[in-house]
Amino acid sequence: MADVGSGTPGRGTGLGAARIPVVPGFAARTAAPAPRARGKALRERVPRAAHASVVYPVGRPDAVRATEESNRGRVPELTPIRVGRMAATPFAFLRGSAGLMAHDLTGTPVTGVGVQLCGDAHAANFGLYGDARGRLVIDLNDFDETVAGPWEWDVKRLATSLVLAGREAGADEDTCRSGARDAVGAYRRTMRLLAKLPALDAWNAIADEELVSHADAHDLAGTLERVSEKARSNTSARFAARSTEALDGAGDRGAEGFARRRFVDAPPVLRRVSDEEAAAVAAALGEYLGTLSEDRLPLLARYAIQDVAFRIVGTGSVGTRSYVVLLLDHRGRPLVLQVKEARASALLPYLPAVGFEAPSTPMHEGRRVVLGQKRIQVVSDNLLGWTTVRGRPFQVRQFRNRKGSVDPTALPADQIDDYGRMTGALLARAHAHSADPRLIAGYCGKSEELDVAVAAFAMAYADRTEADHAALVASVRSGRTAAELGV
Repeated sequence: MADVGSGTPGRGTGLGAARIPVVPGFAARTAAPAPRARGKALRERVPRAAHASVVYPVGRPDAVRATEESNRGRVPELTPIRVGRMAATPFAFLRGSAGLMAHDLTGTPVTGVGVQLCGDAHAANFGLYGDARGRLVIDLNDFDETVAGPWEWDVKRLATSLVLAGREAGADEDTCRSGARDAVGAYRRTMRLLAKLPALDAWNAIADEELVSHADAHDLAGTLERVSEKARSNTSARFAARSTEALDGAGDRGAEGFARRRFVDAPPVLRRVSDEEAAAVAAALGEYLGTLSEDRLPLLARYAIQDVAFRIVGTGSVGTRSYVVLLLDHRGRPLVLQVKEARASALLPYLPAVGFEAPSTPMHEGRRVVLGQKRIQVVSDNLLGWTTVRGRPFQVRQFRNRKGSVDPTALPADQIDDYGRMTGALLARAHAHSADPRLIAGYCGKSEELDVAVAAFAMAYADRTEADHAALVASVRSGRTAAELGV
């Protein structure tokens, strides 16, 4: 027998593995079926072809009532702008109705495999942004609705959005169906690729130009290059130059001699706030600093807070409280932070119906958004954090850190399928951070059965969305629902 502590392994006793305990948080050494086999077995309970169907739950709210419900708790005077944006097109309606679609998705089959959902993975929520060194990365870029849930929900929302975007772009039905089918196919193939890689390589797979090549989205290269050029100049400095003015009065110069600046009203999108409101937002940044990694604090200590303004954002987010905070460094160079209200995920009420229970202890909603984003992205904003302003939860992030996006509704018809393949691959890479890709890959398989089924769902649900959009437009025209169009 080997001496205890001698470092000589035991021979013939079977104690080599037993001497290492199973450590919580690490994989167990077990003879249980491999993840791929477990995924494949799920097809018996949920055939892949079943994903073509949707059974709308009893009591489905109509589009107008669903929109009104989603406006609860928002700034009342801004909700007509939100309604006006949703009424613009069926694709825009889908963007603002994540909760209604989640309600409907409870009538679709799920495998029970959970991931950290984007929660709003429509085709316009993918884009470019800069990492800490200024390099551009392409990935999911909106996480307001992020929550743990069934991977199928993100996939079906993406596929549906591609059909609606294609229709708005003037593509024929075959092209729209192909875009949805190719997105699911790219998701499936990328998940299989990640399942074959060493765990660390799969985890660190960067969403960059190599992914475009992997997704066979070569026709998008020119479009992405044009978006990249715009993104490189989409910075805090450019926004500050356009949206602020210098103060030249006595005492309006910093210790370094540069002029102080303040935001300029540009209603309804940007407006100045009262001194009391600005002070509350600025004071909340103290709590925000406590949510950052300590190595970021010396950087922010070199900036002084100059001004705060209210700024409307997005389509689904219109009516939430959202501020921009102007910071200046010792040379008068700006950094702009966005302090955006974080509401409970619109998906949360519907997850128990498909077996996903809400956390027993509610989380600060800003923290939920930030942690969800970090779980999904390979590279995230290094200034992401959260805070509380006047009792409401907020997320904090850089504003205009070289962001750029493709407008899927403006793509040529022959690029819809390329865009679908690229976004499908990105979504798979995102989901593989929170679920074992071997498990999902085992379920999805090698055939196109899942691709065809989800594309059929997407075509049908796009029709449903168009009908919902028409109902909202009719309500606006009748005067029942207030809307500001074109804002």
